[in-house]
Amino acid sequence: MTWLLRRLGISLVLIWVVATVVFLAIHMVPGDPAELLLSQGGTTPDAGVVEELREQLGLTKPLHVQYGLHMWRLLHFDLGQSMQDDSPVVAEIARRLPRTLELILAAGIMAVLIGIPTGTAAAMRRGGAFDRISSAIASLALAVPVFVVGTLMVMVFAQMLRFVPAGGFTPFTRDPAQHLALLAMPAGAIGIGLSAVVFRMTRAAVLDVMLRDYVRTARAKGVTPNRILVRHVVRTALMPVVTILALQLGTLLGGTVLVEFVFNWPGLSGLLVSAVNARDYPLVVGIITVISVLFVGLNLAVDVLYGLLDPRVRR
Repeated sequence: MTWLLRRLGISLVLIWVVATVVFLAIHMVPGDPAELLLSQGGTTPDAGVVEELREQLGLTKPLHVQYGLHMWRLLHFDLGQSMQDDSPVVAEIARRLPRTLELILAAGIMAVLIGIPTGTAAAMRRGGAFDRISSAIASLALAVPVFVVGTLMVMVFAQMLRFVPAGGFTPFTRDPAQHLALLAMPAGAIGIGLSAVVFRMTRAAVLDVMLRDYVRTARAKGVTPNRILVRHVVRTALMPVVTILALQLGTLLGGTVLVEFVFNWPGLSGLLVSAVNARDYPLVVGIITVISVLFVGLNLAVDVLYGLLDPRVRR
């Protein structure tokens, strides 16, 4: 319990550091956010209008006062209002975030179901035909960019075979079958490359663990190969796999923009790009903060999973 509380405390400190860095980074960007916003379209804004907008955004206050207000609002889950339509930033993020999380979760499940079993089988058959073929396929999957995979999937499955729609979004509550059909290709486009990463890490980790002394000892005692594999090899080998998978999923929180663009999936990454293009200062800060907090939370979940896989971590 002490170990868990310590990890939770470290995560809270990291969230505070991340929120501070995001706040300072935005304020260090050259230019006046109010003037940049009002200058869209090449027009020169009136100085009085600029000053009024700066007052509305709180930019006229000293930096330490702005920082205090920013942290106070974060504690109350208040990310301000969008400068485009005055809608609450929290509401807009809450509408888009589940779609991106759903996309990432589906891709992660695909990577686990494909990468871990095939990586383990390839390691157990090192140098064989299965190992060579699966390793070659994984290398190919890693080499092809995700937007190329997505475009090819649209051409084959949507245009040629007409198995699924080319793109779009339908809420699950409205039409579950249509929703899953539209989710399949974008999740698959991400999951293919992610599966290759998990495959390579699993294969390398299993090969490394199989050379450990305790595995040789178990084999010398006559323990069955299946028991050695399940009890001693896979459980230990999963730790680096969990690490790399968590890092990949964390990166995808803000990195699915290409897939969302190809498949017209209205997720959080696309919203971030739109907010940057529109110079929507509160929305950009809110999205980056939420993504950072989720990344820290994901690392906390990995630490907890480490403790479950290896009791030495808890000690």
